[in-house]
Amino acid sequence: MRLLMVRHGDPDYEHDSLTETGKKEAALLAEIADDLELGECFVSPLGRAQETAQYTLNRLNCTARTLDWLQEFPAKLDINSSQELRHAYPNTRMKEGRYLPRIVWDMMPSYYLAHPEYAEREGWRSSEVAAHSDIVQVYDYVTESLDRLLAGHGYIREGMHYRVEKANTDTITFFCHFGLICVLLSHLMNVSPFALWHGLVLAPTSVTEIITEEREQGIAMFRGQRLGDIHHLLAGGRKASFSARFCETYDNREQRH
Repeated sequence: MRLLMVRHGDPDYEHDSLTETGKKEAALLAEIADDLELGECFVSPLGRAQETAQYTLNRLNCTARTLDWLQEFPAKLDINSSQELRHAYPNTRMKEGRYLPRIVWDMMPSYYLAHPEYAEREGWRSSEVAAHSDIVQVYDYVTESLDRLLAGHGYIREGMHYRVEKANTDTITFFCHFGLICVLLSHLMNVSPFALWHGLVLAPTSVTEIITEEREQGIAMFRGQRLGDIHHLLAGGRKASFSARFCETYDNREQRH
């Protein structure tokens, strides 16, 4: 079995849409749609993913089903009652003297690296972030939803592997988001989502391909065959958008800090 995870194009987050650059990226992705062999397609409900997918779907004259759990990973963190987390997330916005809820994964590297529980497969579940957010509940909802979909294709989650009830070479394609893709990968590969959030950059419209290996009959593992592939952009004479990255050097104030 094969899974394709496609990140949306360069985003205009304020309007939940694509920038002009993002539209050009999505159009270049559509040009290789036939080669991708997408199979059954699913898409996040958010506008930037829907818009990205539509270029490819139009090219192939096919449709995709919208799944709520493919939206950008929506777990929210409240740091008001944790002095420790205020240092971990110093850029959190405030309103009327209180910190606003925020996404969970953009913590400062110094904090992440000083707390090894975030890199542990299960340790992050009992972390300070977990105590002040709904990350565990949302993570389990997303990964259980993925497992239900895979079960419908004959792969049943059992512990850390998948029991094969119906071996096949089906392809499922998700048009979604960086944070969400890292969650799916962490579940399939049995690693912490924080390790991927902090260790990977997946450029806009990049393609990540995950395949099953059934070296023992009836037991399947998922392995990454390509990660964040942007060859469609390079072939079209475009570099990857900077979105998803932070500043390469601290003194470059034109890049996100």
